[in-house]
Amino acid sequence: MRPYQISVCGDSAINIVVANAISPEASALVRNAAARIQAAGIAGIEDIVPTFCAVMVAYNPEIISYEELVSAVHANLDGLSAQGAAAGKTIVIPVCYGGEYGPDLQHVAEFHDMSSEEVIQRHTEPTYLIAMLGFLPGFAYLSGLDPKLETPRLEVPRVRIEAGAVGIGGAQTGIYPLPSPGGWQIIGRSPLRPYDAERTPAFLYAAGDSIKFEAITADEYQAIEAAITAGTYKYRVKEAN
Repeated sequence: MRPYQISVCGDSAINIVVANAISPEASALVRNAAARIQAAGIAGIEDIVPTFCAVMVAYNPEIISYEELVSAVHANLDGLSAQGAAAGKTIVIPVCYGGEYGPDLQHVAEFHDMSSEEVIQRHTEPTYLIAMLGFLPGFAYLSGLDPKLETPRLEVPRVRIEAGAVGIGGAQTGIYPLPSPGGWQIIGRSPLRPYDAERTPAFLYAAGDSIKFEAITADEYQAIEAAITAGTYKYRVKEAN
């Protein structure tokens, strides 16, 4: 029995489901499947989109039929496993928590009957795996949030959340790469920009990389922001071993 399932996704895409729950193993399976299909160079494939538990493959039906694509996928995913997935880098994201940068920090603390300091400690402790990118360019869907920080989204979403805002939405945490409406509880903000069309590379990270949040002061925030504007900031990246 194959360790994945293929389903139709519209009239010119298929979905390859490799897991039914978010986990590091699911992420590894997704990355391995996407890498194998990419490396195969199958004519007619137009896009490969890794998600939490599946890989969507868009194709041109004038070049390759559904049946031909499915056959090619089977041939290239034979023996698919989570082993050997390329380890990504870890990007350190400095965050100023609370105050004007994190208007919902106190609410999150009160919701969980803990201090703001404990919220910050619990939020900065894990290394978060980037399972996928979506919603906005560079918006990372992270796994690894401490279950004790799980907090419902806002009942009324904000019209605008600033770029760099770090929030909690249910069982997930993330950083907004661009100004956007949103309903997550905003507990801090980073001066870093995960996505910048004028920067090379435009994205700070990719699926399979990890993020480590680090608490900074308001003064440190301003200093980092100034360094980024001046083009002198050195991004902190821990390469995989």
